[in-house]
Amino acid sequence: MQRLDYILKRLVMAVFVLLSVSIVTFLIARVVPSNPAAAWVGPHPTKEQIEKATIELGLDKPLYTQYLRYMEGLAKGDLGTSVTTRQPILTDIKTFLPATLELVLAGMLIAVVIGIPLGVLSGAHKGSWLDHLTRLVSIAGVSMPAFLLGLMLQLLFFRQLGLLPLGARISTEVSLSSPIETITGMYMLDAAFTGNWVALKDASVHIILPALALATYPIGLAIRMTRSTMIEVLSEKYIMAARINGIHERTVLFVLALKNAIVPTLNALGLAFVYSLTGAILIEIIFSWPGLGTYVTNAVLSVDFPVIVSVTLIMTVIYIFINLLLDIVQAMVDPRVTLQ
Repeated sequence: MQRLDYILKRLVMAVFVLLSVSIVTFLIARVVPSNPAAAWVGPHPTKEQIEKATIELGLDKPLYTQYLRYMEGLAKGDLGTSVTTRQPILTDIKTFLPATLELVLAGMLIAVVIGIPLGVLSGAHKGSWLDHLTRLVSIAGVSMPAFLLGLMLQLLFFRQLGLLPLGARISTEVSLSSPIETITGMYMLDAAFTGNWVALKDASVHIILPALALATYPIGLAIRMTRSTMIEVLSEKYIMAARINGIHERTVLFVLALKNAIVPTLNALGLAFVYSLTGAILIEIIFSWPGLGTYVTNAVLSVDFPVIVSVTLIMTVIYIFINLLLDIVQAMVDPRVTLQ
């Protein structure tokens, strides 16, 4: 009952947050000096065409009327039409979002595989050279801008070594010879589901550099969070008892201790996942990755109001959902945490 009350309370708060975000984003988008009606008409529009488009788009109405019309459509599941692509925004998002999700999930997987083990070892060998080196890696990961690292990776692995591709999701040759059948929109999953191993290998190679660049912040965060919680957990009596009883050190660290130290790290990585969704914009531009970041960038440059507001709301919904989910999971895993 307490969990249900907590969820209902958070959902009510989420509604107010979404309304506030939609109002602020809508007003900011309208303050920018531009003429979306001219962008809707196309290059070299006439005055008559701009006036007609202004009426068609409802831009001649007061701001509050435009906002209410937008929210009315949103309540019906209609995010509006993009001024740039002339397509329903929901259709565009279904096209671009899977590419971003694939990139972010790959980055988070790298962060988990690298960050958590390093954090465990750093906490277990506090004060050693390994601890100092790992802490240096975590500081660099948190501090270094992802786009700068992306450029450095391109220079090293593409320009100097010629080992990895410069960008894009898949090479042109493979897309023509072994096209991927769209199921989820994520190339690696779709290629695996359909047994397209040539495309799977090519897509896996293309995602390495952008995913690694995007993973730097989550890696640093995972190392720092895991290290701090491991130091605390390793001082507990049950860990000392396990070591006295001769349990293998690897089991003590990666099973007994990590089980109780992992919750704060997963909570932080969950929030880092949302951060990566928004932080992927520059990475997608650098690596020519056709994801949501590229879509939003084009919308901002074209002052595509409906797209800007819709994507902002979607990101807010994702953040609220993940935050709520993490709170519930943490309360279920750790009995010391209560939902209030």
